[in-house]
Amino acid sequence: MIPIRDTVSSKNYPVVNIALISINVIVFILQMSRGAGADHFVYTYGLVPARYIAPDVSSPFTFIPLFFSLISFMFLHGGFFHLIGNMWSLYIFGDNVEDRLGPVYYLMFYLLAGLISGLCHVLLNPHSTVPTIGASGAVAGVMGAYFILYPHSKILTLIPIVFIPWFVEIPAIFFLGLWFVMQLLNAYSSIGLTTGIAWWAHIGGFVFGVACIKLLHIPHGPDFREVSQKPSVKRKTSPHFQIINPSGKGQEDLLAGEIRITPFEAAAGTKKTINIPLGFHNRFYRVMIPSGAKDGTILRLRGIGRQMPDGQKEDLFLRVKVEQPW
Repeated sequence: MIPIRDTVSSKNYPVVNIALISINVIVFILQMSRGAGADHFVYTYGLVPARYIAPDVSSPFTFIPLFFSLISFMFLHGGFFHLIGNMWSLYIFGDNVEDRLGPVYYLMFYLLAGLISGLCHVLLNPHSTVPTIGASGAVAGVMGAYFILYPHSKILTLIPIVFIPWFVEIPAIFFLGLWFVMQLLNAYSSIGLTTGIAWWAHIGGFVFGVACIKLLHIPHGPDFREVSQKPSVKRKTSPHFQIINPSGKGQEDLLAGEIRITPFEAAAGTKKTINIPLGFHNRFYRVMIPSGAKDGTILRLRGIGRQMPDGQKEDLFLRVKVEQPW
């Protein structure tokens, strides 16, 4: 299952989340630019558990480099796909968590989640001399927070069936719950084995995310955006990719659906990519919404509806819904 996006639009532009993604990308480029020295770079700034536990390994290191490694390891990655996987998950879930916590507290939460995940890995692999790197633990903390803050959200998920892409909206509580169970199974199956994945760091980060949000009573407590020091930047656009679930069951009923845009997009005009699931078929279309569109404007998409008995395809009608994303 490949997550594409969630169905909850963040109200504010995720300044810190985008900055974290950018820093990870920049550090990865710097890491790769080291060439033959990349391994030494990773060993120096990665998280090596034995440095904190084994006296013969830790003796050459002072407090500052040991502490710095607990932060720097979460900005290093083992390869392009490792980076993309972590940053994509951070992109999907991080904006909403930042939206709820506010940029200042979100940054503190992210770094602390990564730190806790690293300590979990050290405690459960005390004699390992293999450096651990990656933002997975911090991202897992963000996913744990999302699990509590947005239990009714859905995750638009790509499920490849042979060569046919199938998009489905899965409840976030099921998607993230299944992800956590898989981490537990992988962690227990790898006990006593040397693996390249820090499963316990993922678990520690996720548990921290859940516990932190629950203990602070954030779902039912104060809005942390109101006490953040840095003002948030309001969003102006709606999701570019939207699933349209048209109504109209009988052949005599016209298919109709709804597409959501913001007042800014209504005034300036916009283009959206829509997915129309009809049975086992998933079809994609580009929809142009002209400038000056009003709430309730009807768009007629010719020939992309259901197959009629005479072989022709009926039209699909989209109602434009103009609303603020906050």
